[in-house]
Amino acid sequence: MKLFYKPGACSLASHIALREAGEEITLISVDLMKKRLEDGEDFFAINPKGQVPALLLDDNTLITEGVAIMQYVADNAPQSQLLPAVGTLPRYKALEWLNYIATELHKGFTPLFRPDTPEEYKPTVRAQLEKKLHYVNDALSGNGWIAGEHFTLADGYLFTVLRWAHAVKLDMSGLGNIEAYMARVSARPAVAAALSAEGIA
Repeated sequence: MKLFYKPGACSLASHIALREAGEEITLISVDLMKKRLEDGEDFFAINPKGQVPALLLDDNTLITEGVAIMQYVADNAPQSQLLPAVGTLPRYKALEWLNYIATELHKGFTPLFRPDTPEEYKPTVRAQLEKKLHYVNDALSGNGWIAGEHFTLADGYLFTVLRWAHAVKLDMSGLGNIEAYMARVSARPAVAAALSAEGIA
């Protein structure tokens, strides 16, 4: 399998899932500004969406969209417990968090990374994100992982998105549960390996 990624971007969540599942992968870095691979190949020729992550399976099937990739990985490695079993409430709690992270947190950061976002709009975006981070911090109270007793896909995705907070100057004061959580996640061997492989450890 080949994972097309950008170091530290949302593709890190898929990378973490693949390593947690013990999959053998080839990493291919993408320049998202130029839409080119390391060797100069046009990324649109591989993924017409021009976005990461993209996972190319050994039979040349392409899967795009991070949440879809992560669920594919989890369902093909049930022993990893990256998603609880189908039909169980814990699975739907994990999916609930995956959706919240994708729609409320991940997309919430996007305006802060875009050069065309008006500066006067950014404080409002930061304030909205900080409110959501307090919700996450409260949800982590008394819990080692965001969706239950085990590390799941939601944790890899949440960790990925929370890593962006300092880069966009969010106020993280008073979020001790998040701070402890980030240390817990980064200490996992698969997570440490993903960070190292992307050169962002």
